[in-house]
Amino acid sequence: MFNFKSLLVVLVGLAVTVSAHDGITQKFAPVSPASLMKGEPTGTMVKIGGVDTYVARPPHIKKGCKEAILFLTDIFGLPLPNNKLLADRFARETSLPVYVPDYLNGDPIPYNATTIDLTEWLPRHGEDVTSPLILSVIGGLNQQGVKTFATTAYCFGGLYAMRLAQNNTVAVSVSAHPSFLTVPEDFETLQAKSKVPIQIHSAELDTGFTPAIAAIADGVMNGTTTENTKRYKPGYMRYAHAGMVHGFAVRPANASDPVEVAELDAAFYATVKAIKTYL
Repeated sequence: MFNFKSLLVVLVGLAVTVSAHDGITQKFAPVSPASLMKGEPTGTMVKIGGVDTYVARPPHIKKGCKEAILFLTDIFGLPLPNNKLLADRFARETSLPVYVPDYLNGDPIPYNATTIDLTEWLPRHGEDVTSPLILSVIGGLNQQGVKTFATTAYCFGGLYAMRLAQNNTVAVSVSAHPSFLTVPEDFETLQAKSKVPIQIHSAELDTGFTPAIAAIADGVMNGTTTENTKRYKPGYMRYAHAGMVHGFAVRPANASDPVEVAELDAAFYATVKAIKTYL
């Protein structure tokens, strides 16, 4: 379950203030209409392992494909159009099916909300509630013949991408502006237990997973701390996106701004490359 004193609160898009790790306080604002991507989702909704799941299928997929991408959304979940549109794009680019589970259990933060009380929302979405939903989807896909997974995760999903990597449930893990990580402990657990290649996209102006906190993670994974002197063997890469705010890789501040789009694209194509390399 969540330990509010030890978690890094890195959620963005809410009109509230939350106390975070080491006394950090982060303010949130609603998702701007300018952040919404253009287009219509082309996937379908199905139940997998009893969990509502958006499925984006590529135009061409090899027969008997046993690999898939697990897309873990931010707190705005499936109602935020960007999540489905990005899943569709991953399917087209990788020629792999993409599964986006409603691991918020029908209780996302409304992306157009003006006021949100996170103190009521967060306790409903602890690891004890959320992890079983993700594992149910993975189990359901296993029964359908899917054996190997990549994760691409955003914000709130970053914690669960971390857990899946720590437990070697997936073959490769990518997260952008991850939330709710405990630093350095989560990365020390990776060093001790995981065999999963890790890729992270951090935002220079993120007030939660800040450059300073990201540097602590780098130290653990690159073996440059007193406690950790060996590089993470499976592979670790962190891309630092200059001038970007939390959320840029899924809900850019302005989806029509060429600079914002270029940074989103950079994160997207680096993710695609990692998936194609390790899956």
